[in-house]
Amino acid sequence: MCVEELNHCTLCPRRCGVNRNAGARGFCGAGRTVRVARTMLHTWEEPCLVGTHGAGAVFFAHCTLRCIYCQNHAISHEGSGTEIDEDALAARFLSLEREGAATLDLVTPTHYTPQILAALQIARTQGLSLPVVWNTSGYETVENIERLAGAVDIYLPDLKYAAEESGRLYSCAPDYATAAWAALTAMVAQVGAVQFAADGQLIRGVLVRHLVLPGHRHESIALVRQLWETFGDAIQLSLMRQYTPLYRAAEFPPLHRRLTTFEYESVVAAARDLGMEHVYVQGAEAVGAQYVPDFE
Repeated sequence: MCVEELNHCTLCPRRCGVNRNAGARGFCGAGRTVRVARTMLHTWEEPCLVGTHGAGAVFFAHCTLRCIYCQNHAISHEGSGTEIDEDALAARFLSLEREGAATLDLVTPTHYTPQILAALQIARTQGLSLPVVWNTSGYETVENIERLAGAVDIYLPDLKYAAEESGRLYSCAPDYATAAWAALTAMVAQVGAVQFAADGQLIRGVLVRHLVLPGHRHESIALVRQLWETFGDAIQLSLMRQYTPLYRAAEFPPLHRRLTTFEYESVVAAARDLGMEHVYVQGAEAVGAQYVPDFE
């Protein structure tokens, strides 16, 4: 099957323009066929996504970023995984629902957008009813968010940086802050304010993750303030403490060390001082490589 968008691929802000249908690969490393690293019931996502048994996570190989501290570098940078077609991908979606997943959690999906949309359509004709979560690095184009209208219920952007220099240094994306903010604005406009079921499960809206990085608390505080001033409580915020210096982080001080309690708690305090009500926080027990899924 030929996916027209892949003839001249501009799915992410890099807009490589390569013909993936003809075998070319852009910056992300992805080709024509979807490569999946793992599917699993994932209990370590935010409480409003996991329900009783976990989120139905589908981890896609390859990535549009090159984060030097990536905990999933084996799949994001090295492309570990199995190639499958859209019918097989739809079957995995349905299998996760049968296993009791609370949501369909599509992890790092951007570079496979058209194939995923096709698989979702197939799965829905066969009874798929889970809320669809677009679990993204945040490095998206507004056009790609528009493609997802009607297919995605919950956006889960990992909003990494407020400063373009951080995107350049740590993710090889010098336009990250501008691109991610435009995409986030489009996400909120598309799905509206967060909506929760009676049991606390998120059924629609935007849940913004932000991983506080060592040595960057002021940048995090600025980002939290920008989120509040722009969106108020229309979004759910998850302030993550779990930074662990993995992969190449040792080469990039201050990311070579763990986050201090003061650094993290000062960002949490800033959110509280602003009056934010929809905020998840993490304890020190969230830190450690033991929380990295096994992709072998």
